[in-house]
Amino acid sequence: MLLSEREARRITRKLLSCTTADDAVVHVNSESLSHLRFAANAFTTSGVRENVTAQITVWIDRKRGSASVNELDDASLRAAVGRAEDLARVSPIDVEYLPTLGPQKYRPVKGYAEATARIAPEDRGRTVNQAIEACEKAKVIGAGFYQVGAAASAMATKNGNFSYERSTIVSFAMTARTPDGGSSGYFLRNHFDVTKFDPKRVIEEAIRKALESREPRTLDAGVYPVILEPQAVADLTGGFLMSSFDARRADEGRSAFSAPGGKTRLGEKVFDGRLNIYSDPWHPLVPGSQEAQDGLPAEMLYLVRNGVVENLVYSRFWAQKTGKAPTPGPVNTLIESSGPTSSLAEMIRSMDRGLLVSRFWYIRMVDPRTVLLTGLTRDGVWLVENGRIACPVRNFRFNQSIIEMLADGNIDLIGASERAGGSESQGRAAGLFPPLKLRAFHFTSQSEAV
Repeated sequence: MLLSEREARRITRKLLSCTTADDAVVHVNSESLSHLRFAANAFTTSGVRENVTAQITVWIDRKRGSASVNELDDASLRAAVGRAEDLARVSPIDVEYLPTLGPQKYRPVKGYAEATARIAPEDRGRTVNQAIEACEKAKVIGAGFYQVGAAASAMATKNGNFSYERSTIVSFAMTARTPDGGSSGYFLRNHFDVTKFDPKRVIEEAIRKALESREPRTLDAGVYPVILEPQAVADLTGGFLMSSFDARRADEGRSAFSAPGGKTRLGEKVFDGRLNIYSDPWHPLVPGSQEAQDGLPAEMLYLVRNGVVENLVYSRFWAQKTGKAPTPGPVNTLIESSGPTSSLAEMIRSMDRGLLVSRFWYIRMVDPRTVLLTGLTRDGVWLVENGRIACPVRNFRFNQSIIEMLADGNIDLIGASERAGGSESQGRAAGLFPPLKLRAFHFTSQSEAV
């Protein structure tokens, strides 16, 4: 059961009233998560999880301690405060401590849909049953994860700030595999509003990719022109790229946006001139949060505009240390073209020879100074020749700098952006990502993954 704003205020006030610390911030989170899982064309598990947690962080003589609890009776809340204070007294001085924020004004986002929060188990069952029936008809083996989540969170400080917001999400990921295990298709989409969510597309795309990737050829690893579907772009850029805009790392020479002499690449054209990378808390398709880092009210924030690095993200501490204003964001990821867009079909027709990549998996950072990532292709790679899909090919491992990938001169075409989420997070976070046609992408070895 989600906490109402009134209930959240009561709990935060109780926690703050129990502490005698110099400063404090409390967070209260409630969630209701449900799922339905299927595999081998059969229902496997169904579950519901409901939880409420409260966390308090205190500072005593600039020393910090934190404790959390998931029982909200008065005795449990007082005990959590006591543990936090005990930890603070024996901790070293928090050299990055800044007083918690006073009252702020937050502009609410519209990321909660009552229809999503009230999806019944029978509704989930009907969707999964449709997926199983479609797999049996196509003679493939299906597996997937259908999940629904609703959350309410609140934050309050000893200096008088308070925020409260709710969110929902419905997400469906499905894998289809041929009976011989030789080919596989995957598709994932989510939405905060179930009335705008299309699970039928997930089912159809996963099955289509499995059928169209049968009997793959083996190609040598190397540098290939590629077309990345939106899912592949989301997998690569959704988390690793956005976190690289941290101003402190750039100032200290540890970032892709560092420059010689302790300078940064702020104001420099680093990316393709058509690329905009930004955060918009109130975007109707992918609403973010009203609250940015450290409780700052969220704002629309361009990190890259027309290829130029326009902002870096300054924490409150680093902003004060460097004499800058703190950056309220980002709270979601939107990557779009500022120019004309091309469809996936147009990208394929324009390619002489290259690869079409469905998605990536097991992605890890290799070098943060270039945002060099490694990982695997999965669930559908095809060779494109003379403007047509020629055949499926076996998977690869890649080593690719995302900065180089998105640089001026490497992007041929950009498509219209659509809502997608990274597959390794099961789509829990979503942004807007376009398909991309790239001139060069580095595949370093073959992979036995299907």
